[in-house]
Amino acid sequence: MAALIPTLRPALLLRSPIRPKIKPTTIQCLRHASTKHPKNFTPPTQEDLEDLRERTIDFARREITHDVAQTTDHSNEFPNEMWKKLGSAGLLGVTADEEYGGLSMGYQAHCVILEELSRASGSIGLSYAAHSQLCVNQIMLNGNDEQKRKHLPGLVSGESIGALAMSEHSAGSDVVSMRMTAKERDGGYVLNGTKMWITNGPDADVVVVYAKTEPEAGSKGMTAFLVETKSAGFSVARKLDKLGMRGSNTGEIVFEDVFVPRENVLGEVNKGVRVLMEGLDLERLVLSAGPLGLMKAALDVTLPYVHERKQFGHPIASNQFIQGKLADMYTKYRASSAFTYSVARYIDEHHDELSDRESVGRIIKTQDCAGAILYAAERATECGLDAIQCLGGMGYMNEMAAGRIMRDAKLYEIGAGTSEVRRLVIGRAFNKEFGVK
Repeated sequence: MAALIPTLRPALLLRSPIRPKIKPTTIQCLRHASTKHPKNFTPPTQEDLEDLRERTIDFARREITHDVAQTTDHSNEFPNEMWKKLGSAGLLGVTADEEYGGLSMGYQAHCVILEELSRASGSIGLSYAAHSQLCVNQIMLNGNDEQKRKHLPGLVSGESIGALAMSEHSAGSDVVSMRMTAKERDGGYVLNGTKMWITNGPDADVVVVYAKTEPEAGSKGMTAFLVETKSAGFSVARKLDKLGMRGSNTGEIVFEDVFVPRENVLGEVNKGVRVLMEGLDLERLVLSAGPLGLMKAALDVTLPYVHERKQFGHPIASNQFIQGKLADMYTKYRASSAFTYSVARYIDEHHDELSDRESVGRIIKTQDCAGAILYAAERATECGLDAIQCLGGMGYMNEMAAGRIMRDAKLYEIGAGTSEVRRLVIGRAFNKEFGVK
């Protein structure tokens, strides 16, 4: 089936509109000035993004049918054959350089893909994001040439699976309290500790792992590593059974004297917080597209039902209470979508200014990225609940998608920083602007 799908990468790269008419020397200057976008990046036109959306929708209709989404949820198992299908369709490396098989596109494009995959299945969308944004994009942002050559082609093709491991039992939002250690040894580091709630953890081949190289230094003693899960001492303690996002395989992973060679340090030693924080804003931005897809999915299941289901001789959509819920669901989606894509568009269109560290905070605003996912996540849960209510008794049945959509949406109020932490982050960003600690 996957062979029948036109691959995104060749089609998009060969289409003339994808490359605005800019002199080659200007393109080179822009690329070498940017540190957040792939080589030869130029902001996509609206036509480019709509074409990408249609191709992603086509992929989802073929490969992530209602039955696939329901089975993924009910069995609590990600369909692992999906990785190579996503890779052959060109979806896994949207922000990766073309030389590694990527699309060399930006964050608007990444949001488009995640939105439409999440519309088909929240679980598959979440695992996709953990792979393509938390792992692939982190390597693109912080990896050296050797690390990119080694890991990106397999990750972009779907031959290998990626994950990111930061959270621990006692260190979720409180990163500084992380207990995993990395002690220096000849030629590298030895990692010991556990990581909890790791998306793709049970399946991953490559994991971006954060550990304390100087525990007494707090946030200034953390380092990021690229860990291959075939390494001796790495294991999956258990696969977790979750309320929602059930088909997105999540686990607790264990490191027992796992040796990581020095060349697998991602970024600089003791500068892991910089790696973490520079990727965190973009992570929140891209992940905010997941709730957008779930809101569209809620409308997809609700609109046909309320116009076909009759009570007292009329479709229930003629009931003003139902009309009010539909209006609220649609408005919440549109407002959330406008927020997310306006932030992503601004970052893409100002890519040439991101080499200047002082400009990064002005262009990639913490309060905007945190605000996008804060607003979208809460609205998605509300839309999921409204979908259940509109469907009435059928909405409470597991054969319908409404309950799955609501359960999946709730994760986005918890993962990638809880709603409470996002509000704290936004408040602190304003305090920083005004010089208040």
